[in-house]
Amino acid sequence: MENARELFQIMTRRFGLLNKNCCSVGGCDISPVQSHILYEVDRQHHPSMQQVADILGADITTFSRQVQSLVRMNLIQKTMDPSDRRVFTLSLTTEGKYVATTIDQQMQAYLDEVFSYMSEEEHQMVLKSIRLMNEAMSKSGNCCRPIKG
Repeated sequence: MENARELFQIMTRRFGLLNKNCCSVGGCDISPVQSHILYEVDRQHHPSMQQVADILGADITTFSRQVQSLVRMNLIQKTMDPSDRRVFTLSLTTEGKYVATTIDQQMQAYLDEVFSYMSEEEHQMVLKSIRLMNEAMSKSGNCCRPIKG
C-alpha cells in the first residue's frame, strides 16, 4: 500500500508550501501564509481579523503579526469596526488587490499546466478526490491543527 503521508509530503513541497516565499509580485516577496491571508480577505467582504484567523486555523497572535507585515507592505488595510472598537476588519488596498489577483492568475496558470498532463477524466477525478478529502478532513477533530502526541 502507498504511504499517504509521503504523497502529501511530496505534494506540499511541489506546491512550495515549505518555501519562505511562495511568490514575488511587484517587488513584494509573499510567504505562503501571507498569500492565504490575501486570498481570504479578497474572497470575503471586509472580514474581521478573527474570522480570517479562524478560517485559516491560525492563532490570533501569529495571525496578527502576519497582518501587520501586510499592512506595512501596503497590501492590507486594517479598520476598527465603529460598532465594536475591539473588532478590526480587513480589506485589500489597491496594491493588495493587484498582488492577490496576480497570485491567483499565477496559481491558475500553474494548475492549468499541471492538469494539461492529464486527461479530462483524470482532471475531474483529482478534483472530486480533493473535494472528498476536504470534506472528510472537516469532520476530523484534528482538522486545522497538529495532532497532539
